[in-house]
Amino acid sequence: MTGKKSDSKRIWIDPDDAPELTEEWFASADLYEGGKLIRKGGRPKSDTPKEPVNIRLDADLVAHYRATGPGWQSRVNDALRKAAKLPRKRLPA
Repeated sequence: MTGKKSDSKRIWIDPDDAPELTEEWFASADLYEGGKLIRKGGRPKSDTPKEPVNIRLDADLVAHYRATGPGWQSRVNDALRKAAKLPRKRLPA
């Protein structure tokens, strides 16, 4: 048989290093019943969720913020709050 052998090496992961499954982990996990999703786990719902909107902005402005990397939409949000002289929202503790 001809062909190149894979250069990638498998990294062994010790199953004893797996995180402990706590009550909190199970509380935040997806819940299935008979293959049907009953409850979606994940991030808790916010008391003040953000509202999705469609807005038209100049291409160079969007490119500038996107170039700053992940979180660019939050930075646009912060800039708009500052321009509107609204207080910065604090993350819950």
